[in-house]
Amino acid sequence: MIDLRKAFLLEDFLRLPYSFVMPDVLFEDEWLCISDDEKISLRRHGLEVRELPGASVTRAQRYFNEHNRLKLNDCFALALAEDIEDSILLTGDGPLRDISSGNGVEVRGVLWITDELEKHDIVPLPRLYDALLLFHDDDLVFLPRNEIMRRLRRLAKFL
Repeated sequence: MIDLRKAFLLEDFLRLPYSFVMPDVLFEDEWLCISDDEKISLRRHGLEVRELPGASVTRAQRYFNEHNRLKLNDCFALALAEDIEDSILLTGDGPLRDISSGNGVEVRGVLWITDELEKHDIVPLPRLYDALLLFHDDDLVFLPRNEIMRRLRRLAKFL
């Protein structure tokens, strides 16, 4: 979500034909850099923020104790994804991807989101190209450079 925000794609992302749900603790704790007005806007654009029921919190705590590579908020996200039928967990965190997949949760990342934004014609191609270029050039964005370049080359043909 932070990478999508950097590329000014966060509100566009919420226009995709999916429901987007985030644990309340993740929304509050990990998004300290996002203003309250921006959080209100995200919720207005369709982001649902849910409180985890007690059993899910307990399960998240168990995951945290069992998997030292995961942060507690990662475990809350996994528990919520397990609670929602046919959910897709969006993450770029390698250990969370591995453990979630091992638990039968479908996992996707930022590049899948950019593909979906293109597929559903939500973001104009030049803007999507610029976002991918930003991802490529930003040392704090940890996406596979070869996959970004593949998308940039393909989109360049349409610009």
